[in-house]
Amino acid sequence: MTDKPKRPQQVFTLLVEVGRHEGDGLPKGATGAALMCYASGVDEAEAVRETVAILKQADLAPLDVSGYGTLDERLAEGHDIPDEERALMQRALDENSVIVAQMTPFFDDAP
Repeated sequence: MTDKPKRPQQVFTLLVEVGRHEGDGLPKGATGAALMCYASGVDEAEAVRETVAILKQADLAPLDVSGYGTLDERLAEGHDIPDEERALMQRALDENSVIVAQMTPFFDDAP
């Protein structure tokens, strides 16, 4: 039996939409939120699974995940990625973790 070569960890940029859940810490009146996350994984599927699991542990209710690729893939698409964002990506890689970089709550604008 031969050992498969270990695939290197990469960091993926994910946008996660969450709904409301008791104890989620979202502002009063919010209907949910969008979370910009940087997650490490050997592929995007693993990064998504890890992110969803961690958000559920934090009493958040993930509804949808959109993947935006790795740093190299985003640069190839012409994204401008500031140093602060690159530092968070590096931290996710160094710590083999999920970093929530930004949370934008959603509010229902209906009267």
